[in-house]
Amino acid sequence: MGDNLLDSRKRKFPGDTQAAFAKRIGVGRATLQRMEAGDLSVSMDKYFAAATVLGLEFKFDDLLKTDVSLFDE
Repeated sequence: MGDNLLDSRKRKFPGDTQAAFAKRIGVGRATLQRMEAGDLSVSMDKYFAAATVLGLEFKFDDLLKTDVSLFDE
């Protein structure tokens, strides 16, 4: 999830620093860093705020996609 957020941020706002994008979504830079690292302790409303700013609010599940199955060994 974090990688998808990072990729989407860099595509939509290529000139933004983490601090600038964090301000856009109403969080601190440290919180955005945790989000981009895929930290699940960050509340989903913050991820949804990022998705909204990125224009992905109707594709929120795209941010949640992962290449790793929990059931793969």
